[in-house]
Amino acid sequence: MAVERALRTAAPQDLARAVSGELGRQYGASLVDLLIVDYGLTVLQPVTDPPHTRPPVSVHNSPAGRAFASQEPFVEALGDGRLRAHLPVSVRGDRLGVLTVTLADTEEGRSCLAELAELAEVLGHEVLLAERDTDLFLRARRQDRLTLAAEMQWQLLPGTSCSRPEFDLGAQLEPAYAIHGDNYDWSATAEGLVLYVSNGMGEGTEAALLTNLAVNALRNARRAGLPLADQAALADQAVFGHYGGDRYLSVLMFDFELGTGRGRVVDAGSPRMMRLRHGAVERVAFEPQLPLGMFEETDYVAQEFRVEPGDRLVFVSDGVYAVASPRGEAYGDTALARAIQATRLLPAAEVPAAVLRELTGHRGHHTADDDALVVCLDWRGR
Repeated sequence: MAVERALRTAAPQDLARAVSGELGRQYGASLVDLLIVDYGLTVLQPVTDPPHTRPPVSVHNSPAGRAFASQEPFVEALGDGRLRAHLPVSVRGDRLGVLTVTLADTEEGRSCLAELAELAEVLGHEVLLAERDTDLFLRARRQDRLTLAAEMQWQLLPGTSCSRPEFDLGAQLEPAYAIHGDNYDWSATAEGLVLYVSNGMGEGTEAALLTNLAVNALRNARRAGLPLADQAALADQAVFGHYGGDRYLSVLMFDFELGTGRGRVVDAGSPRMMRLRHGAVERVAFEPQLPLGMFEETDYVAQEFRVEPGDRLVFVSDGVYAVASPRGEAYGDTALARAIQATRLLPAAEVPAAVLRELTGHRGHHTADDDALVVCLDWRGR
C-alpha cells in the first residue's frame, strides 16, 4: 500500500525514482530499473532523465527481454547472495516494458516476488496516466528519431497489444520510426470487439493526415453507436468531403460478438486476412467494396462472418503481401501462410514482429520501401 500510494502521488516525471525509492525502503531492493520497450519492439530502454544516458537492453537475448516476451516474471540468481527479478510492466495485455528489481536471495526476498509482480502492473497503469503530462516515457520509447508522420501515427494507435478473456491482439508497424499511412484500431465493449486495419495512400505527412482524418471519422461514427456499414459510409463522406476523391483510404473493418463469434465485415480496399484453423492456413476473401473517399456518398454493406474458438486471424497490408524479393517475386499468400505456420506457437503479441522479420529476409534488405502492417487476433470466445 505504501508503494502504491507513492506511485499515485508522485509527479509524472518522478515515477521511476518513486518506485525505486519505495521498493528500497519497503522490500530492501538494492537496485531498481524501469525499462520501456521501444517503438520497434527490439530494445528495452532504461527510463532516465535526461533520456538515453544508459545503454538499452535487447528484447531478444536478455533476461529482461525474456520476461517481456513471455509476460511472466523471470528470476536470476546472481550467485552473490542476491537475486534479480524481471517483472512485466503491462496494462490489460498492452506490453509497456519491464521492472527489474535486485533483492537479497533469501526466503523473505523470494516470498515478496508475487507482490512485486502486482506492483509492476500498478506501475504500468501509472505510466500510461503519466504520459498525458510528461514526454519522459515517450522519449525513452524511441531508439531513433521519429519522422513527423510516424509521430502522428503512433499517437493515433491504441497500443501494440491487448488481452481479454475472449481474445488476444497483437500488432506491429514497419518501419516503426518512419511509418506513413498504415494503421490499426480496436475497441472492446462488454459484448463486442471492433477492429479496423487500414492503408492510407500517399507518403509522409500527407498519408498520416489522411489516416488521421479517416480513423477519427470512423471512431466518431462508432462512438455514436452506428453499425459497421454506417461507420464506413460516414468516414467515406468525411474523406471525400476533404479530398474530393483525390485521396482515399483502404480499410478492412470487423465487428465481432464476443458471446457467439458472429461478426460483420466491410472490406473496403487492400488489407487481407489469413486464418489459421485446426492447423491449416488459408486466405479468407470478402466481397470487395470501394475504399473510403474514392467517390461521393458510397453505400457500404456489411458481410456476415464467423470466428470459432481457437482461430487465429492475421491481417496484413499490401506492404506485406506485395513486397518483392531481389528477383522480383512477390511475398504473396504462400509465403505468408508459411510464416503464420512457423509462428503458430507464439502468443498473438509476438506474431506480428516475427512475421515482419520473415518479411525482411524475403525483401533482402533491412529497410522497408513501403509501410508494412501485421495484426494478429487469437480468438477464444466465451
